[in-house]
Amino acid sequence: MASTTLQARLAQEILGCGRKRVWIDPNEVADVANANSRKAVRKLIKEGLIIRKPVKVQTRSRWRARKEAISMGRHTGPGLRQGAKNSRTTSKSIWMKRIRVLRRLLAKFREQKKIDSRLYRQLYQKVKGNVFKNKRNLMEYIHRVKNEKKKEKQLADQLAALRAKQAAQRDHARKAELKKRAKEHEKAKKGAAEAAAAAEAARKAPKAAAKAAPTAAPKAAGKKTGKK
Repeated sequence: MASTTLQARLAQEILGCGRKRVWIDPNEVADVANANSRKAVRKLIKEGLIIRKPVKVQTRSRWRARKEAISMGRHTGPGLRQGAKNSRTTSKSIWMKRIRVLRRLLAKFREQKKIDSRLYRQLYQKVKGNVFKNKRNLMEYIHRVKNEKKKEKQLADQLAALRAKQAAQRDHARKAELKKRAKEHEKAKKGAAEAAAAAEAARKAPKAAAKAAPTAAPKAAGKKTGKK
């Protein structure tokens, strides 16, 4: 079998790759062995008797599958951990990640007018005091506070409406009482006037009777004498 060492060396210089990537057709070894110049090797490359193999690529499918499994919590047991707990992920870095997430959420809610500045400041201090573990706890607390405020406002509105209604009822009852008292006063005044008129009439009646008695007596005497 003819040697193709020279042709392989020329081909790798022309193709710009290593010896392992130069492929020579095993069925055309005799023709390739006759090529002893770069021009002849270029002709063989053009004809396809010598080619450059593609770069071997390591598949990442297994890596993707493992990464997806790790994201779901697999392959993270004690047997696969190296290093101390705080050296793998420091407690400060965990705290920074959590606090930044919660503060971003608070800023977003404040920009969207979901919370006012006062509630924002209260929640900011609570977040700093490690009250909330994650976003879910913070959102649940916000919803609970907003519902409580809504209920308090509804109760305050109901109480205000009740007070207004009671005030209107008291005003109406006061006006009715004043009207009733005015009628009673008018009636009493009218009764007093009638009683005073009756008393005056009773006081004047004896005098009128006394005046009428002397004039009535001679008339009666005259009638008696005339009959005799």
